Amino acid sequence: MIIIMLGAQGTGKGTVAGLISKSIGLPQVSTGDIFRQNISEKTELGIEADKYISKGNLVPDDITVPMVEDRLTWEDAKNGVILDGFPRTIEQAEKLDEILSKNGKKVDLVVNLVTPKEELIDRMLTRRVCTNQECKATYNTKLNPPKEEGICDRCGSPLKQREDDSDPKAIERRLEIYEEKTSPLVQYYDKKGVLKTETVSLAINRMGKDVAEDVIKFLNK
Repeated sequence: MIIIMLGAQGTGKGTVAGLISKSIGLPQVSTGDIFRQNISEKTELGIEADKYISKGNLVPDDITVPMVEDRLTWEDAKNGVILDGFPRTIEQAEKLDEILSKNGKKVDLVVNLVTPKEELIDRMLTRRVCTNQECKATYNTKLNPPKEEGICDRCGSPLKQREDDSDPKAIERRLEIYEEKTSPLVQYYDKKGVLKTETVSLAINRMGKDVAEDVIKFLNK
């Protein structure tokens, strides 16, 4: 089964994908995590990707697509994956369809998360992530703070703010790019009949955990 998480940055795609992953046993594949790891290790890919990410721009397809295609060949992905952060454009979606069709697979479900813009900006400014790449836990200093400030509850490693989460202007730019290039994917997958839209908002007291539970119930029908 191939599941895709859609939604602007800060909607909680990673959190929801992680909960679904634990429940159904499919690996969560995040291009963002792979990029950040390469950036921290200063690999050639990381250096190139950072030139775009640090400015709030999308990483080019010639870097992203081959990486995703390779990841789909790993042993843990033989029964499917939950893609978090890919595809982000119609072009990437079409390339993903081509990659999957070679192996007799297709996109089975697209979970589209929607959150008010003002909430998205605040969430990203207050988001903190575990520095341990094996853990990757995510917190929010307002909505989901760690028990001890600056320390991960799961593994005890220090927490940090992502560089691309610290600049409100960069966040605005990322949201603009999403609306311009990524939101058309909603129509793309809606036409294919695989789209499931869910609202995540503090205003209606509906958070990522609630959405994940609904999606898991939907998959278990």
